[in-house]
Amino acid sequence: MVAKIIDGNAVARHVRQECKEQTQALKAQGVTPGLAVIIVGDNPASKVYVANKVKACTEVGLASTVYAFEADTPDTVVEAKIQALNADPAVHGILVQLPLPAHYDAKRVLACISVDKDVDGFHLYNVGALAQGETVFPPCTPYGVSKMLEYENIPVAGQNVVVVGASNIVGKPMAMMLMQRDATVAICHAKTRDLAQFTILADILVVAAGVPNLILPQMVRTGAVVIDVGINRLPNGKLVGDVDFEGVRQKASYISPVPGGVGPMTITMLVHNTVQAAKRSLAGAEAQLTESLA
Repeated sequence: MVAKIIDGNAVARHVRQECKEQTQALKAQGVTPGLAVIIVGDNPASKVYVANKVKACTEVGLASTVYAFEADTPDTVVEAKIQALNADPAVHGILVQLPLPAHYDAKRVLACISVDKDVDGFHLYNVGALAQGETVFPPCTPYGVSKMLEYENIPVAGQNVVVVGASNIVGKPMAMMLMQRDATVAICHAKTRDLAQFTILADILVVAAGVPNLILPQMVRTGAVVIDVGINRLPNGKLVGDVDFEGVRQKASYISPVPGGVGPMTITMLVHNTVQAAKRSLAGAEAQLTESLA
């Protein structure tokens, strides 16, 4: 058996085309979805991520504005800018690029973002509501994984799913999203004893641990679906995931590559969430107008 490669770029193009069509419809009604991105400091990786996000917005037709602050900017200044953006009707989504400088309280900064504009899905309300399946905006990376499974028509209900990695950004929300789709989910992490005894049982294995080649072929059940969320740069500069891609590919039924797998979906779902935020804003404005005329 040789696994089918899940082409994240192809899935991303499909979702972005849908977003583009929805954006055109919104513009016809006088609304241009707008994303505001805040970056603090000069982290090179963050600058690349922000540039890619702005590029994706432009491709779909969204308006995007980057607000860049020096690393020594007081957190109160950044929080005040977020509050101003919360009140700006032309801004439908607000994203704070992480990591923030060490002297910032990231949780407090993220909490300043309006729930209705938290398109990254990191606000405490969205994280908590995810447990009840009522989140306004799902976190972009696990949301992207879900879209990839849907695109390939991979069944989730009743499947044994193992998520390797228990981060607040990927692992935990991924597990909750799959449980909402009636999967049986186990979460493994750095303290898990004998990782292989869990991974070998997985019908769907999602790996987001940040450890190159953590998952070897003998740890994967024949026919499993393997989603590699890890991104690691080796000393030689090569970019790899958490899975031994060539080895596991010989046993899995589906596998996502690195690069070209989950990565393109993260930014795509940010665009998707921003478009949905604009649609929610328009619907709310129309409801208010109807109520005022009643």
